[in-house]
Amino acid sequence: MVFVFLSTLDCFCPCSPVVFIYCRLFLVRQIWLPRRLLSALVFNSKTAELLSHHQVEIKQEFPKEGWVEQDPKEILQSVYECIEKTCEKLEELNIDISNIKAIGISNQRETTVIWDKNTGEPLYNAIVWLDLRTQSTVANLGGTILGNNFIKSKTGLPLSTYFSAVKLRWLLDNVEKVQKAVEEDRALFGTIDSWLIWSLTGGPKGGVHCTDVTNASRTMLFNIHSLQWDQELCQFFDIPEKILPSVRSCSEIYGLMKSGALEGVPISGCLGDQSAALVGQMCFQDGQAKNTYGTGCFLLCNTGRKCVFSDHGLLTTVAYQLGRDKPVYYALEGSVAIAGAVVRWLRDNLGIITTSDEIEKLAKQVGTSYGCYFVPAFSGLYAPYWDPSARGIICGLTQFTNKCHIAFAALEAVCFQTREILDAMNRDCGFSLRHLQVDGGMTNNKILMQLQADILYIPVVKPSMPETTALGAAMAAGAAEGVNVWSLEPKDLSAVTVERFEPQINAEESEIRFSTWKKAVRKSMGWVKTPSLADIFGGPSIFSSLPLGFFVMGSMLMLIGGRYISGNQ
Repeated sequence: MVFVFLSTLDCFCPCSPVVFIYCRLFLVRQIWLPRRLLSALVFNSKTAELLSHHQVEIKQEFPKEGWVEQDPKEILQSVYECIEKTCEKLEELNIDISNIKAIGISNQRETTVIWDKNTGEPLYNAIVWLDLRTQSTVANLGGTILGNNFIKSKTGLPLSTYFSAVKLRWLLDNVEKVQKAVEEDRALFGTIDSWLIWSLTGGPKGGVHCTDVTNASRTMLFNIHSLQWDQELCQFFDIPEKILPSVRSCSEIYGLMKSGALEGVPISGCLGDQSAALVGQMCFQDGQAKNTYGTGCFLLCNTGRKCVFSDHGLLTTVAYQLGRDKPVYYALEGSVAIAGAVVRWLRDNLGIITTSDEIEKLAKQVGTSYGCYFVPAFSGLYAPYWDPSARGIICGLTQFTNKCHIAFAALEAVCFQTREILDAMNRDCGFSLRHLQVDGGMTNNKILMQLQADILYIPVVKPSMPETTALGAAMAAGAAEGVNVWSLEPKDLSAVTVERFEPQINAEESEIRFSTWKKAVRKSMGWVKTPSLADIFGGPSIFSSLPLGFFVMGSMLMLIGGRYISGNQ
C-alpha cells in the first residue's frame, strides 16, 4: 500500500468562498452498515477540504414484501434540519455563513415522487429504487410488440423494475389520489432532486420544477441522444408529459433558496449519486472508472462524448454535463443490487453479527470462505445478468463451515459481483482497466479492499477523503456560471491522498475462485417464476375485455406472420 499526497492550493482562511451541499446518501463515513441518511456537508472551494457536516437518519418503510418507500415530507424536513445544524457548526468554527456561495444536490436517482403542485403535498410515499412492486408491470410491458430493444435503443436501459417510468406507471394505475391530480392538472413528478429543488425554491409559490440530465437518464422516459423527454416512450408507458420536470445541465443556477438560514443562496449543482461520485473521483478522461460501495455497488466508466451500448448486460447512461453550453459525457454502468445490504441481512436476519465492524473481525479470523460461496440475489440479479427470477443462495457448506466463513463469503460476494461487471466493461470498451478507483462506506473495510484487488487482479485505489459523492455535487455547484468559485480545469484540481491495495495472490488462484463463484451464480438463477400475461390478468379473463383480447391476439398473429415471411425470404 502506497500513500501519496499532492496539493498546489493554499490552506483555508475564514474569508474563502465555500460551497454548501446537502446530499441524500446511504453511506456513513465510519459505519458502512447501510443506513438511510440525509447528510449536509460544507466544502472549501479552493482546497476541496470538508469543513463541516451533519446527518439525519431517514426512516424507510416496507409496507409489503418487496415494497420499499420513504416519506418525501420527512426527507424535506430533514434537509432543513441539516442546513440549520450545519450552519450552527460553522458558526462555532468562526466561519461566517455568508461565505456560503452555492448549494449542490446529489440523490438516489430512480426513487420516484409525485406531488400536488397547488398544496406541495406528496400524493404518495416515494417509491425507492430497490422496490419490486412493478414486476408484473414490467412483465406486461415486456410482452408487447415494442419491448426491451425499443426502450434500450433510446435510453440505454433495459426494461426493469429499477427505473422510474414503471414506478410512475404503477402510481397512475393504483393510486386514486394520483389519478385525480393528473386529471385536474395538479400533479408533478420527479426524482428526489426535483422534489427538493421545487420545494426549496418556493414550492407552490413559484418553485422550479426541474431535474438534471443524469437523473432524467434514469427514468426510462429520457432520450439520451436528443437529451429530451421522448414522446414515443411517454406514449409507450402512457405517461403524460405535462407532469415531467424540465431537464437542465448538472451545473447551472436553477433557483434561489426561499427560506431558512441560506435564503437567497443559489442552488446550482445537481447530479445523481453515482454521477456525482464519478465527478468527485475526477474521472474526467475516457476510460477512467470508479466503483461506489454502498447498499448496492455501482461501477461507472467514462466513455467520453461517445454513447457506447453494451453487448454484455451493462447500462448506458449520462455521466454529466457540467454547464448549460457544455457537452454531455456518457458512461457505461454496472449495477449490483446487494452489496452493503448483505451485511444488514447477516445482522438483522441471521443474527451472526451485532455491529458492522464485526464482519471484518469474523472474516479476519479465518482468512478464507473454506469453499463457501454466497450469492446475495435477494432482489434478483442486476448487471450483467438482469435476471429477476434469481434468488440468494449459500452453497459449498460442510460441517466445518461456521459464521466466520459465511462472513468472509459475504465480503467475497461483493468483490465477485464487481469482477463480473468489470469484465463486461472491459469487453464493451475494448481495453482493460489498469486500476479501479473506489469510494463509499464499505471501503473502510481493509479486508474487503484487499479481497477486491485479489479478485480483480488489478490495484484498487481509495481516496483518503471518503465523501466523493458529495464532493462531486459541490464541484458542479461551485463551477456553475454566475457562481464561479470552483475551477474544474485540470491544472486547478488538487490531487488527494490515496491508499493503494495491490493483488497478493497469483492470477491462477484468482481465476479458480472466480469460476467457482460463477458456478454458484448459475445455481441461483431461474429460482422463482416470472409472471406471465396470464398471471397478471388472471388467466383466460384477459379475453373478457374484447379490445385487449383482439390486441394481444393481433400482436401474436403479426409476430408469427412476420417470422413466417422472414423465414421464406
